[in-house]
Amino acid sequence: MIDTQRARTLELLRIHPLMRLKEFAVHGIGPETLARLVRDEVVVRPARGLYQLADAPVDARHALAEASALVPAGIVSLISALQFHGLTLQTPSAIWLAIDRTAWRPTIQYPPARFVRFSGWARTAGIERHCIDGIDVAVTDPARTIVDCFRYRAKVGIDVAIEGLREGLRQRSVTIDQLWRYGKEARVWATMKPYVEVLIADGT
Repeated sequence: MIDTQRARTLELLRIHPLMRLKEFAVHGIGPETLARLVRDEVVVRPARGLYQLADAPVDARHALAEASALVPAGIVSLISALQFHGLTLQTPSAIWLAIDRTAWRPTIQYPPARFVRFSGWARTAGIERHCIDGIDVAVTDPARTIVDCFRYRAKVGIDVAIEGLREGLRQRSVTIDQLWRYGKEARVWATMKPYVEVLIADGT
């Protein structure tokens, strides 16, 4: 029975790189099996209640999946969303997650996370859903991400916001109309407009 549960656990983790304790329970796998695999260093626990194979590949997208598994209502945003969309060379030291204005601030040990708060239209406008390592991950779309970086420029830096805007226009992953609509909603279009005009004039 122990060997069967062990084999089943490893099989599940190869299919679903990140799994919670309650998800194992559905398959009849108890915490004792997981604890034994962790002791044997075959499985690791990156955060409480979350398990993955010890030799699982670690990359930026995997970290987004881990963060989203721990904060299901969080939205990947700002520099983390820029990186996800390939609009920056920045490598954030923490995952940027947006949570509801009235929500409790989550406490997670790993991966490191930074939080901003969204309310109203910002909770739903321009949110994409991606499946990463079997985890549902919410990410702001490219245009919305750029606008948010201008909105939170005091936190991420105006240079990061400009880089995202330049890359978004160069890669044609955003349109002026999208930027204008989100910029108006976020009340930062007046700040963004001069940068947009300069980049368009330069032929970015």
